[in-house]
Amino acid sequence: MGLPVEPPIKPMLAKAVVGIPDRDDLLFEPKWDGFRCIVFRDGDSVELGSRNERPLTRYFPEMIAPILEQFPERCVVDGELIVATEDHLNFEALQQRIHPADSRVMKLAEETPAQFVAFDLLAIGDEDVREQPFHARRALLETHFSSLAAPLHLTSVTADHDLAQTWFTDFEGAGLDGLIAKPIDEPYLENKRSQLKVKHIRSADAVVAGYRWHKDGEGIGSLLLGLFNDDGGLQHVGVAASFTKKRRAELVDELAPLTENALDAHPWKGWGNAESHETGRMPGAPNRWSASKDHSWVPLQIEKVVEVKYGSTLNGRFREVTKVLRWRPDKTPAECDFDQLDEPVPFGLSGVLGT
Repeated sequence: MGLPVEPPIKPMLAKAVVGIPDRDDLLFEPKWDGFRCIVFRDGDSVELGSRNERPLTRYFPEMIAPILEQFPERCVVDGELIVATEDHLNFEALQQRIHPADSRVMKLAEETPAQFVAFDLLAIGDEDVREQPFHARRALLETHFSSLAAPLHLTSVTADHDLAQTWFTDFEGAGLDGLIAKPIDEPYLENKRSQLKVKHIRSADAVVAGYRWHKDGEGIGSLLLGLFNDDGGLQHVGVAASFTKKRRAELVDELAPLTENALDAHPWKGWGNAESHETGRMPGAPNRWSASKDHSWVPLQIEKVVEVKYGSTLNGRFREVTKVLRWRPDKTPAECDFDQLDEPVPFGLSGVLGT
């Protein structure tokens, strides 16, 4: 390629903030729940770059033809690859698109095709526009990409705080997880967290059913969390982590009494069985996403309840690693069920893309 901006590029990043910032120098965009992707097009050549600088091109072959048909002949565009099913973002289906077998890649490209949402411009023609302020780059995007058609889209933006709040509330029902707030005068700063992200924050009470040791072997690295489903089974819903070194050591002593004979009547006793893991969402089985990690765990008696902070759920699990807020000695494990989770009102993804 002979573009003014060549791959690999580390994309601009965002830091988390609480609440929509009350500032007049920001443009707000929907926060897409997908794979960050920078598209490089130089004539008949197209490359899809990821945020970790590894190419995504081979995993999304269905994107090449639309890009060649609709994008300017020479451009570098920052955006997000998404997969939608039943008019709702499906991150789990998107994850499945990363597969080592070419035959599987082609099959999934037909069954769960991706879409691309453009939200920034790094180069157009022979011009590197990264030094231009965001409002100028956005104007160029609207000039050159306003006529995009599915599976390619130009994300919506607004400076209106009330509309941004509406998007923040409504769009979660389509699988989006918040807003990105971009300073209008900022240049494109690679790998810098100069933008802001506003995500949904909630809390829930969960059973602490076990733990894993920290990767350095000193103290507890993560707590395994469970919620009771409608059938009375304890379903593994994620982990709580991010403890200080001191706190990791303290947790070992605090939880030690609950380890005695904990596996005898533990609801996840059969976690090592592959079929049980698949149907019961139990911890312990490695997968192709983290095959090198140690997934062994220490079971605990089902007695302790913790309140955790989470952002969203995906297929009955916490979407991200949760953070411990406090222990709940006033709660019994039986009170930790799915009914307490705050679920968004369904909203069609087509309504977001058409905004």
